Formats: sequence, C-alpha cells, structure tokens
Amino acid sequence: MNKAIPMQEVKHIALVAHDNRKEDLLEWAHFNRSTLAKHHLYSTSGTGKMLIEKLDLQIMNLLSGPLGGDQQIGARIAEGEIDFMIFFWDPLEPMPHDPDVKALLRIAVLYNIPVANNRATADFLISSPLMNSKYDRKQTNYKNRLGR
Repeated sequence: MNKAIPMQEVKHIALVAHDNRKEDLLEWAHFNRSTLAKHHLYSTSGTGKMLIEKLDLQIMNLLSGPLGGDQQIGARIAEGEIDFMIFFWDPLEPMPHDPDVKALLRIAVLYNIPVANNRATADFLISSPLMNSKYDRKQTNYKNRLGR
C-alpha cells in the first residue's frame, strides 16, 4: 500500500550542482529567482555560497557534496524535509564521490520526490501548476520487500 506524503504550497527545495554545471544552475536560478524566493531552499556548500552571493537568496547551506553534503540532502529527503530537488550533475566528468551521488539519486527515487537533472526538466517542474499548490506524493511501501 502506498503512503501519501503531503507537500504544502511552500516547497522545500534542494539545489545542487557539480562544478562544471554551477553556472548553468546560477543562470536557471537567476531566471527563476522570484519563484525560488517563495520556497525553503537547501544546498550543498559551494553551490549555496554562489547562489547566496549572486542572487541574495536565503538558503540553508550544508556541507560540500564530497564532504557529506549529498548525504545530508539524502537524509533530509528520507526524513521528509525536502520535497523537490534540482541537481545539475555533470554526466561527462567522473566524480570522486560518485557513490554519494548515486545514493542521493536512489533516495530521491525511493521517496518519490520530483528531481530535475537538467535545465529543461527544471523548467518544466518549476512552471508546473503543482509548484504552488498542495500535492500528495505517493510513496511506495517497501517494508514487505524488505521482509518487515
């Protein structure tokens, strides 16, 4: 049986970008600044510092991705604190913390949160009528599959 997880009008959004994609995220966030400012924002350290400095947004800044920031975001997703994630990752650059990135993406799918990994998807998600309304996302109950 699926469980309904309520998302309120004001979303809790994680913003993450690998080094080679930070400028893309900055441009995207600049274009969508007024929308983003209405929501609670979280970010890994390097990305968050850049967005705070350039766009004057309030962001809960976590550790850098390689130092545990990806895992912090994943934990907040698992705890139900983060509703939505924009993660511009670099598909051409191997990262020393690839296992952390894969774990973060796995958690996002497991908890059924909207995720954008590129600008086109981010544009579609942020312009959705659901962005500013309540929404019950369905989370699959995996307990039976885990023998619990």
